[in-house]
Amino acid sequence: MTYDDTPRRGPYDVLFRHVLSRLDPEQAHRFTVRALDCAHRLPGGPQLLRTLFGGADPMQDTGPTRRVLGAEHRSPLGLAAGFDKDGEVSLALLDLGFGHVEVGTVTAKAQPGNPRPRSFRLIDDRALINRMGFNNHGAQALAHRLARARRTERGQRAVIGVNIGKSKVTALEDAAEDYRFSARLLAPYASYLAINVSSPNTPGLRDLQSVEMLRPILEAVAEEAAAVQIRLRRDVPVLVKIAPDLHDGDVRAVAQLAAEVGLAGVIATNTTIARPDSLVTPRPRVEQIGAGGLSGPMLTERSLQVLQLLRTTLPQDAVIISCGGVTTAQDVRDRLDAGADLVQGYTAMIYEGPSWPGRLARELGPHW
Repeated sequence: MTYDDTPRRGPYDVLFRHVLSRLDPEQAHRFTVRALDCAHRLPGGPQLLRTLFGGADPMQDTGPTRRVLGAEHRSPLGLAAGFDKDGEVSLALLDLGFGHVEVGTVTAKAQPGNPRPRSFRLIDDRALINRMGFNNHGAQALAHRLARARRTERGQRAVIGVNIGKSKVTALEDAAEDYRFSARLLAPYASYLAINVSSPNTPGLRDLQSVEMLRPILEAVAEEAAAVQIRLRRDVPVLVKIAPDLHDGDVRAVAQLAAEVGLAGVIATNTTIARPDSLVTPRPRVEQIGAGGLSGPMLTERSLQVLQLLRTTLPQDAVIISCGGVTTAQDVRDRLDAGADLVQGYTAMIYEGPSWPGRLARELGPHW
């Protein structure tokens, strides 16, 4: 089915078809972030967003929640890292109906990312290819922004995870100290820390998923999180995010290492470097786009496989956040039934619009 054949769901479909889809994806993204930021800053803006898109009011809602990673979640669906890299609109995104938001990926040093164009839509597949390269303003800038958010009662209640990656200029042998620097700055403000070693868009990064190179990184971040627990008397869970392209044996090895180091769990999975034959987009167009991480519904099967593998390998109390190919409420249920504690999405919101997280939360009901 092509995008043109997809039944219309309302005003967002018209906006996407006639405006957003004609903009460069990165321009459309900046437009969306600015619009959310402006709406959230208006008097009564947060309530307006919740009214329009179905998010719960954390200051008034007394409905059922589930405690995961030391925080109360009203919905199992969170926003994956990549949308709000610099923590500009995390509270606004929660007002749309997400149960949690993961900001980043952020690096120790500010960096511009890869040359443009670096983000591409595969509209007929409702998919994306990106090679952004961790463009962000750096860990210190994000720490300042999160500190401001946490000063408010609303911000203190917000479940905001922080995804950290390696600075491009940092050599692989120095990666542990690079991650340590970011963790030290950001752990005091993070609901949890996610260690990203699985993006395909930083040279050599995925090599860090080997157990030998991964151990010192996990240990460094875990040490910084433990220091915050001692200093602030607040637990900061740490998870590692892995790629769908790992062989099953490597998935098990990473899971066993995470358990050995004492991490809270694993996020699975990131984008894929594969280009499946199932893609509807013509192969010449896919080849023209070139390198980058592919996300969208074609990740569903592998992401579910990795989830099932992790559930049988990790300790029973380990947390798994399942990500990749999540579009419908049934997708979320499938992940929960397979052993996920939480679920994340991103690409689906590009095609479904800002009402997507609130709609899924309502479809899942209060007792997910």
